[in-house]
Amino acid sequence: MKTGLDCIPCFVRQTLDASRKVTDDPAIHVQILREVLRWMGEMDLSLSPPVLAQRIHRRLRELTGIDDPYREEKDQHNQMALSLLPGLRAQVAASPDPLMTAAHLAIAGNIIDLGAKSGLDESEVHEALLHAAEKPLEGDLETFREEVAKAATILYLADNCGEIVFDSLLIEQLGPQRVTLAVRGMPIINDATLQDAVSVGLDKLVPTLGNGSDAPGTVLDDCSDEFKNAFESADLIVSKGQGNFETLSDCGKNIFFLLKVKCPVVAVSVGLPVGTHVLRRGRRFL
Repeated sequence: MKTGLDCIPCFVRQTLDASRKVTDDPAIHVQILREVLRWMGEMDLSLSPPVLAQRIHRRLRELTGIDDPYREEKDQHNQMALSLLPGLRAQVAASPDPLMTAAHLAIAGNIIDLGAKSGLDESEVHEALLHAAEKPLEGDLETFREEVAKAATILYLADNCGEIVFDSLLIEQLGPQRVTLAVRGMPIINDATLQDAVSVGLDKLVPTLGNGSDAPGTVLDDCSDEFKNAFESADLIVSKGQGNFETLSDCGKNIFFLLKVKCPVVAVSVGLPVGTHVLRRGRRFL
């Protein structure tokens, strides 16, 4: 997926957000913003948004020396999600369609995205989860159900901290014995890394690997050989979140995208309004 003009103000906001997390010095904020704005004038809009965001955040790390400016919020989101997990697991168990309910809750968790929005109140997460099952699930749940039943191996591409806890509900329905979980290889915004997967216990549920990249999506050329081998050999890929959709929408694999539409650029790409819960198969199979 190409970068849209509406992505540019989002990049500016991300730059300011990250700058303010690492220093209170307005002079440094101005320095960082000026440098990023100069670079934005020359950026290639044919690249996906996560590729450009990756370059911006790399430069931020170089200028500030801080590798993980969102660490505190990531830990908070993981702990918040863990506190909600027992009740949500009971909700899935009581559902007449546990797979659909787990998918809705996992998608609702995709609201925890500090790349798409500057901050997130815990009440917003509670509200999203409370009303998750009431939302239409746009896509093809039945085809997803059929592909899950046929797959011997499933690669699950995680997105954000906190959200990964809710992903465990869906992974339990997919069958943990055939699922491998992939997270980001290095810190980027509030995306989940191996540190987060271990901290919430996902490594005890399924084999877990980092993808070797610091992009807020899955940029295959930037990923490790271990990840690329897992990606190519999987019978089915479950891709969570906007960043993974933006980088893999044309990948040609047997892939299903699960996400909450959170911005106008993605809304145009999927042809659905902001706020929609999406469970859609990759274009090659449509």
